Amino acid sequence: MKEDFYSILGITKNATAAEIKKAYRKKAIEFHPDKNPGDAKAEEMFKKAAEAYEILSDPDKKARYDQYGHAAFEGGAGGGGGGFGGMNMDDIFSQFGDIFGGGGFSGGFGGFGGGGQRRVKGSNLRIRVKLTLEEVANGVEKKVKVKRKVQADGVTYNTCTTCNGSGQVTKIANTILGRMQTSATCSTCGGSGQIIDKKPAGADAQGLIAKEETVSIKIPGGVEDGMQLKVPGKGNSAPGNGVNGDLIVLIETEEHSTLKREGDNLHYDLYISIPEAVLGTSKEIDAVGGKVRIKLEEGIQSGKILRLRGKGITSLNGYGSGDLLVHVNVWTPKGLNKEQREFFERMRDSENFTPQPEKSDKSFFEKVKDMFS
Repeated sequence: MKEDFYSILGITKNATAAEIKKAYRKKAIEFHPDKNPGDAKAEEMFKKAAEAYEILSDPDKKARYDQYGHAAFEGGAGGGGGGFGGMNMDDIFSQFGDIFGGGGFSGGFGGFGGGGQRRVKGSNLRIRVKLTLEEVANGVEKKVKVKRKVQADGVTYNTCTTCNGSGQVTKIANTILGRMQTSATCSTCGGSGQIIDKKPAGADAQGLIAKEETVSIKIPGGVEDGMQLKVPGKGNSAPGNGVNGDLIVLIETEEHSTLKREGDNLHYDLYISIPEAVLGTSKEIDAVGGKVRIKLEEGIQSGKILRLRGKGITSLNGYGSGDLLVHVNVWTPKGLNKEQREFFERMRDSENFTPQPEKSDKSFFEKVKDMFS
């Protein structure tokens, strides 16, 4: 089981954004690789803290984590669901370097990543992926074409002379509080620590060129409309030896012709005739993955809800599947001919046609209550 993010940072779910950042900074300083050289356990804790902060510092990701836990971001390594779990040291220093280095805190850590050079991250790309209800129900692997910027063949870089390759410019000023040190991104190289030397034809000012690539995205069952997944490293490249951006996938779900989703459950409205309700019948109805046949007992009442367990949507948190709820509606005919009208006139006062609800026949509100319990 993956360790709870709140426990990693030593905070509660009610922690504010400032408290989350403070807790992460404390952990990052405690387990920083430069402070614990050669300590594999400290490095692992350093990565865990960064993973936790990546999720909890983002309001949208935090809300999804609070609702679904780690399952909200699972989808296969490199595939599409993981918002965390594969972070390396370059990712951490690129994304969260300001926590230790950009705000005047140096502590002798040698800048970003312990090597004195800050590796910038390429920009993210965003795409929309439409899914059918069947794909949402069970999960699917999608192959999409993405045009992303990658480093052009033959491009070369030189070390930036302004920042000497660190990507940061440090200034020291005397104030009434004493000597204060501040750091800022180098304006000459944009923080990469390198400037372009040789640019091939077709490349942009950063030595990047657009290239179409087919990306495989593993989408877990149970995703919802509007949910975002991340494919790490499949965004635009950064110049030099920077870290690739990510591919952000926005989920769109297509409306089904007969099935309606509610959480992990599906709903189906079944209409039957009065003779079918009186005599009983069997009906073929839609379900994810194909048709299913159900049997209706004689004398079935309109408003009856039949539950087909496990025929709903796969739970995103991995705990089974929802149900398919079939709502029975008895169709009352209109525009009767003379013969039909005479038949119902004769049946009007028949004992069998007089409503005689039993205690076991639940009211509409009781059925709704049962449905959501």
